[in-house]
Order: sequence, then structure tokens, then C-alpha cells
Amino acid sequence: MLIAADKFKGSLTAVEVAEHVTAGLRRVVPGLDVAAVPVADGGDGTTAAALAAGFTRHEARVTGPTGEPVTATFALREDGTAVVEMAEASGLQHLPKGVFAPLTATTYGTGELLLAALDAGATSIVFGVGGSATTDGGAGMLAALGARFLDAGGAPVGPGGGGLRELATADLSGLDPRLAGTDIVLASDVDNPLTGPKGAPAVYGPQKGASPEDVAVLDAALAHFAEVLERAVGPKAAEHALAPGAGAAGGIGYGALVGLDAAFRPGIDVMLDVLGFAPALARATFVITGEGSLDEQTLHGKAPAGVAAAARAAGIEVVAVCGRLQLPQEALAAAGIRRAYALTDLESDPARCMAEAGPLLQRAAESLARDFLV
Repeated sequence: MLIAADKFKGSLTAVEVAEHVTAGLRRVVPGLDVAAVPVADGGDGTTAAALAAGFTRHEARVTGPTGEPVTATFALREDGTAVVEMAEASGLQHLPKGVFAPLTATTYGTGELLLAALDAGATSIVFGVGGSATTDGGAGMLAALGARFLDAGGAPVGPGGGGLRELATADLSGLDPRLAGTDIVLASDVDNPLTGPKGAPAVYGPQKGASPEDVAVLDAALAHFAEVLERAVGPKAAEHALAPGAGAAGGIGYGALVGLDAAFRPGIDVMLDVLGFAPALARATFVITGEGSLDEQTLHGKAPAGVAAAARAAGIEVVAVCGRLQLPQEALAAAGIRRAYALTDLESDPARCMAEAGPLLQRAAESLARDFLV
């Protein structure tokens, strides 16, 4: 039995999900052989999944999205592979409760976190992006790594996407030279371009507190950013603005593609490779996946869909556990998931469901075991 589930956001980590599912299964089938590979798709929880897979924890004091210092974690393996999660430095969780900064939130700390990984000996970096508080196109990240973004007077532009309105010149020649020899993979479940109706400001800006007026300002500022970068580095800057993943995490994907020469890959595909999912799957006869909400987003590159696709290709049956289920049975089947067990079927009150997620998940796993294992 292989448990390969993502976190239940706001209630359980991926490791805790596996622990509760295992406990529930073994109540029905004592001694059941269970293995767990906690998974993530590049968003928040990616570093935790790497640490659960045996990577070593490292911490760095970096600049948070509003300029206050925060402690951020990254994961490093002995072979030089690092997992760096931008939300650790520049995520929504670092904003004061209920206070957004859509025009000024910066990714500077993410650049500092990447530097910390290089200082620790990273030679390849899985760069997970998602859960950001920022919409600055990765300008802050690149500035921390040595790039210069100046206004017409030769002064550095202000932080955040709003500051890019004043951008006159960009110079990437000062980027840390170690980056040129580092293999960087941009791991994301988002394939949006940088700007436009499907771009970072329009689609994700409102989640970060951006008003319709703010969205218009940010979209224009990021378009201007791309134009100035095109003058600095050539046509690739314009090409990358349209590329899948450019709009990830407030456009930090764009900064990674242009400035770090990163290669975009769906986050779950990258993480399954890094976390050793294939060897675990080869030993399994049954797979349990899941996440907090199984919904339409799940089908577009989220962890359960990636796990189910890999298991189906191997001819292994998959069921899922979740906090809430918002997909019809036919959609689950199309994704390769035989059945899903939702905590809301056991407790209809959402607040209690989240507060008691662990015990409820054990009960769901008991039902799963009775249905499929006895």
C-alpha cells in the first residue's frame, strides 16, 4: 500500500495525512504493509515534502514580501540537489493577517534564499513557485541575485510590481556567476503567461488583494518590465513573457525563465522524480492519493492527478482521500481515480471538519480499507 498524498491545506501536512491514513488502514487490517511518499506540486509544502523524503533542512534569514525579515527553509540532498520554495520567503503566510500589499510586495527574499542554497553547495535547484504574496515578475528575486533595475534618474526602482512602472534600464550582467553553472528547474502547476487576460495580475492578483485598478497597474507594469528586459537581453525576453509558467507566482516564473535560464516543468512531474516516487510505485499494489480539495483545479497539474496518471500507467489502482470532493465520479474516473473519500461526508460543518481533520481522516481510511482491502 503506497500513500502519496499532498497536504490538506490549513489542517494537515502531507506527512500527517500519511500518518492518519496509515492508522485508519491498520485498524481494519493490522500489520498492513504501508509505505508513504508525501508529495507536492511545486507550491507551498514542496520543501516539507523534500524533507520528508530525506533531504537536509537548511534555514536562512531573508527579506519577507513587505520588507520585514523572515526565516525561510530550503532542502538540500547530498548530491547537490536543492529544493527551494518561493513561498518560504515571499508567500502569503508572511503578510500581516488580512493586510495585503499587491503593488509593493517583493520577491527579494526568494533571491536571497536561492543565494543561500548556492552557498550551501547546491548544483541543481528545483525551484517551486506558488502561494506568493507578490506580483513583481521576479524583479526582486533577480535584484537580490545581482541584477540592477534603475529608474530614469539612475536610482533603483521601488519594490513590487508597482515600482516597475518607473523602470528605465535593466542590467543582468551582475547576476551571481554560479547561476550559469546551476541547473534550475521551474516547478509549477501554473501555465499562465506573464500578462493579459490570463496573465499573473488578472488571474491571481485579486487573491493577493489587488483591486481592478491595481490589476490594470500591475499588468501594464509587467508588460513594461518585459519591454525593458527585451532591450537589455534581446528577443528571448518577449518570447518568455508568452511562455507557459511565466505568470506563475506573480510572474516570478518569468524572472526565472529570463534571468536564471530555468527550464519549466509541471511541478508534480518534477517532484515525483525528486521524491523517489517511481521506485516506491514499483513496489506497490495499491495507491492512495489526495489533497484538501479535489476539484477542477486538481485535474490541471495538481499532485493527485500526477500520482494517479503515473499509477494508471503502471496498471495500479488508485483511490483518493480529501477534505471536500467537488468532482463528479466520471471526472475522477477520467483522472484514473477509482473512488474518493471526503471528510465532509463524515462532518458537514467545514470549520469542525478542518479542526478534526486527523481523526476524520482515520475514519475515512477505515471505510476505504473495508471497501477495498477485506
